[in-house]
Amino acid sequence: MTATSQNFGKVAVLMGGQSAEREISFLSGRGVLAALQSRGVDAHAFDPAERNLSDLQKLGFQRCFIALHGRFGEDGTVQGALELLGIPYTGSGVMASSIAIDKTMTKRVWLSENVPTPNYVLLKQNDLGVAAQTRVLQSLGLPLIVKPAREGSSIGVTKVTQASDLPKALEDAAQCDADILCEQFIAGDEVTCPVLGEGDTAKALPVIRIIAPAGNYDYQNKYFTDDTQYLVPSGLPEAEEKVIQAHALKAYQVLGCKGWGRVDVMIDAQTRQPYLLEINTSPGMTGHSLVPMSAKADGMSYEDLCIYLLASASLEHSSAEKGGA
Repeated sequence: MTATSQNFGKVAVLMGGQSAEREISFLSGRGVLAALQSRGVDAHAFDPAERNLSDLQKLGFQRCFIALHGRFGEDGTVQGALELLGIPYTGSGVMASSIAIDKTMTKRVWLSENVPTPNYVLLKQNDLGVAAQTRVLQSLGLPLIVKPAREGSSIGVTKVTQASDLPKALEDAAQCDADILCEQFIAGDEVTCPVLGEGDTAKALPVIRIIAPAGNYDYQNKYFTDDTQYLVPSGLPEAEEKVIQAHALKAYQVLGCKGWGRVDVMIDAQTRQPYLLEINTSPGMTGHSLVPMSAKADGMSYEDLCIYLLASASLEHSSAEKGGA
């Protein structure tokens, strides 16, 4: 049966939140809210940083569209609260969300399942001295990437091209997270591949190739300039795109993701080997965002995408399971 606005009931679009990506979450949430309302859904904005989540139950909300990004929204915490409240929500459940937000844990799962991802060294906020820096440089060489393990939107990310820049890069990342991920730099094409669905029925959408000014796809170039080019169709050879889609689909499935996600990938310019960097389980839905762009290339409008995701809202544990025998 095709979902209609009537069978969704009262819907909360969760936006804002407490993470460093609060500003971007509002951009995503407002877009989703307008799209749902345009289709007759009884949708309302709800900022968990301003209101207690228990208000969702008190106010009679029957579903939540999670448009939160980063910690306290994309990391399993809100998902766990909604499980306890018994309110179905969009996107991945508690475990997949909590693993996916942590780039190091994601890599560990992917490597165990033979999903290609760049080599890395994990450092702790309280151990960034000379010995740790030497270990990073010896293991990864230069250039390399330094990033917080549990942030998104390129916040706290630095490309290190000379050893003297490493201490500052580590310090910047440590301002955002206690875990600092140092990663092998892959020179080549930057692409992303969204995935929709769950389990064996999940589907990889068209790959988008990203061409950022001076190759710097940072926070500013992601959201606030029109200088970044997004190519969909990607212009990659068909066989190459299919390999990336297959890797993205497997990466999504082995983490147990559902609803939707977006896998970011670098393609080595020399070998054409794709390396998966991370997966976003609550991707952006702004005017510059990539999942709506890819979905549109696949014949799905922004509004249709929002309705599709809302229709997929679910709980990992049913009320019958919670109630016991």
